[in-house]
Amino acid sequence: MADLPDRPTVDDGTADPARVLVVTAHPDDVDFGAAGSVATWTARGVEVAYCVVTDGAAGGSDPAVSRTEMASIRQEEQRAAARALGVADVTFLGHPDGRLESSLDLRRDIAAVIRRVRPDRVLTQSPERNWSRIYASHPDHLAAGEATACAVYPDARNPFAFPELLEQGLEPHTVPELWIMASERANRVVDATDAFERKLAALRCHTSQVGGGEHLDGLLRAWMSGAARDAGLPEGRLAEAFLVVETG
Repeated sequence: MADLPDRPTVDDGTADPARVLVVTAHPDDVDFGAAGSVATWTARGVEVAYCVVTDGAAGGSDPAVSRTEMASIRQEEQRAAARALGVADVTFLGHPDGRLESSLDLRRDIAAVIRRVRPDRVLTQSPERNWSRIYASHPDHLAAGEATACAVYPDARNPFAFPELLEQGLEPHTVPELWIMASERANRVVDATDAFERKLAALRCHTSQVGGGEHLDGLLRAWMSGAARDAGLPEGRLAEAFLVVETG
């Protein structure tokens, strides 16, 4: 990989893909990490799909809610959040929340979604632990990021990987670029200032996790203003940062 620039570049939309697939470990991960970017892309006509790897059953804080019920609640919350951003295609793989591993089975399942959606860009979580933002490095996030990177290269494009996918009619697909959220080596930002309210609306759909969401505005502005400042955007702008890797 080429040397990373000192300052992340700002994505200006001139190279927008036709389709983006976002792969995350849990319901709500995409909304914390990339909802502003997703809203920006869908507003420009980009088709976005989600793949949520776990069932989300380990979330929430109410012991009276069964884990089966919690999984159902979180799926509905994620669907509502997706609708708020213009995303209709949401796949839940149902792997156990809190026990995710970057296994061959997980790689196969993600590769199958890539082959079905056939995206020009895959966005996922970082497989590298972020020591400055430990909450971004939940073990499930790391596993989802590693498995997704493996699914992008080589699994989804290799006709001899997981031959059962060919038997299901899922032909190989090469993804040209991989975007990684919560990376300490970000080299691209999306100016999501105009999409901030939609990001907030999506996150507030996750009531089981954020309650009324009163704390979100200040928290997100602190994160996103820092990303904007690092990229040299004017004061008051809000951005989401990614490490972009060419994989085509």
